Amino acid sequence: MVEYLEAGKLINTHGVRGEFKFDAWSDTLSSYQKVPAFFLDKNGDKKLEVESIRKFGRFMLLKFKGIDTLDDALKYKSKIIYVHRDHVTKKEGSVFIADIIGLDAINVNTNEKFGKVIGFENRGGGDLYEIELINEKTCFIPAIDVFVKRIDVDTGVYFELIEGLVD
Repeated sequence: MVEYLEAGKLINTHGVRGEFKFDAWSDTLSSYQKVPAFFLDKNGDKKLEVESIRKFGRFMLLKFKGIDTLDDALKYKSKIIYVHRDHVTKKEGSVFIADIIGLDAINVNTNEKFGKVIGFENRGGGDLYEIELINEKTCFIPAIDVFVKRIDVDTGVYFELIEGLVD
């Protein structure tokens, strides 16, 4: 399992005191409310200790210790930041996207593998699973209950397939 997860992006500075407008990649902003630190790399080597974090519309405002001016903050603008998985609050029964990538895509009706989950994205109309099919083509399946029946991090993601969805 991946230890450090992509948490979101520092999309811009906010004000002149080193604060950031943070686009949190989580289904709930409260997931990050009690995070003590974020990291600039996926190995957890470059730590940024949280001084304050609060909601700001659909974003969050994030302040790190030691980054106290606009000039200090500009160095980090547009950076993707990471969080240790143990510091994230998640809902009962939910899973991290990082744990889904690489799982088998399985037809819930036949229990047959039809591909592998290779990505997860949002193209404006909703979240989508990107699946590499056994025939090496790629398809996208909407991340909604009609199609996604079960996620088991040990065996795979179980999909309800309709005609034409993965052809």
